[in-house]
Amino acid sequence: MGEQESADSTEASKPHKSVKGSKGARPESRLALVRRARRINRELAEVYPYAHPELDFENSFQLLVATVLSAQTTDLRVNQTTPALFAAYPTPEDMAAAEPEALEQLIRPTGFFRAKAKSLLGLSAALRDRFGGEVPGRLEDLVTLPGVGRKTANVVLGNAFGVPGLTVDTHFGRLVRRWKWTTQEDPEKVEAEIAALFPKSEWTMLSHRIIFHGRRVCHARKPACGACPIAPLCPAYGEGETDPDKAKKLLKYEMGGQPGQRLRPPSDYPGRPAAPLGAAG
Repeated sequence: MGEQESADSTEASKPHKSVKGSKGARPESRLALVRRARRINRELAEVYPYAHPELDFENSFQLLVATVLSAQTTDLRVNQTTPALFAAYPTPEDMAAAEPEALEQLIRPTGFFRAKAKSLLGLSAALRDRFGGEVPGRLEDLVTLPGVGRKTANVVLGNAFGVPGLTVDTHFGRLVRRWKWTTQEDPEKVEAEIAALFPKSEWTMLSHRIIFHGRRVCHARKPACGACPIAPLCPAYGEGETDPDKAKKLLKYEMGGQPGQRLRPPSDYPGRPAAPLGAAG
């Protein structure tokens, strides 16, 4: 392992002209890609040692519900919505028995509330009827639940059950393509190609680090290139703002001195908790 780490560090410290896409440069070899990808992961681990799922939850059922609600909205909005939701329906049995209109009103702030309510009612009934009121710890079982795909299943497996998985959300997909780890667009193909670059034990934390970086620094429209800690390893450097002072103004959440997305963040989180729904300021 020591020899591999040394080789990775040596390789990553060299200029990556071929990765930058300069004319006449040789294509990056598979070995160089693996080394660069793993170096980026190590760098991100140093920048975000506190990386974590940004949904508030206390058990696997809450995480499952929160992840379903997070589609097409922010984790912050979900976290502001779930306290009242879980107070009203703390168990799958409770949620399965909910009146659809009442459930819809509670989750309305997350958007697409009718479709999401249908999924929550369906998955809660399935947990009650097929899994004894417990969230299953296998991907093949989780994806049979209404509203649950591979991304949601991997979030639950990795963060509630300790089963390694890659969370291929929009941030993850955007960054791994920007870094030229893959050219795939289909989430399952992205998952397969990125999984092949890393040990399985790294998958869950790699997902958190990439998503953290995408939300804080490497934005979709205007990446903060001039404030990016992995700029020397990035083939897309220059797509965003390269002036350090201007780039710093683009940083978000704790990196920009603002509250995070969780109302109840982990104790090692360096930023401020978010405000509850409807709070002033």
